[in-house]
Amino acid sequence: MPRVCFTLQVRPDRLAEYRERHATVWPEMLCALRDAGWHDYQLFLREDGLLVGVVETDDLAAAQAAVDATEVSARWEAEMAPFFATGDGRGKSTLDLVFDLDAQLRAAGEATAPTGARP
Repeated sequence: MPRVCFTLQVRPDRLAEYRERHATVWPEMLCALRDAGWHDYQLFLREDGLLVGVVETDDLAAAQAAVDATEVSARWEAEMAPFFATGDGRGKSTLDLVFDLDAQLRAAGEATAPTGARP
């Protein structure tokens, strides 16, 4: 399944609360994301507020539209909007993949799992 990486900017004055909110995301929001096609979704936050998201999904736009159609997502997004420098969490900037170790190993005919010590 394709992996997508994106960035957002969290307001630096809201970092602690943003972390707290994401430590215990509402169970119904978790299920809405899963059911909309978001898989292995992770967020990474830098101290200056740079937020990097990584998600596996067949189609990010379709997965976003599906979760946006849920009532729980509308409530979650309304509560999260003040945390973002843009005023909402919808301004995702996707990043282009420039290196994939496993893909290059496979292309070179090499194993992707460690094979033991090499000379």
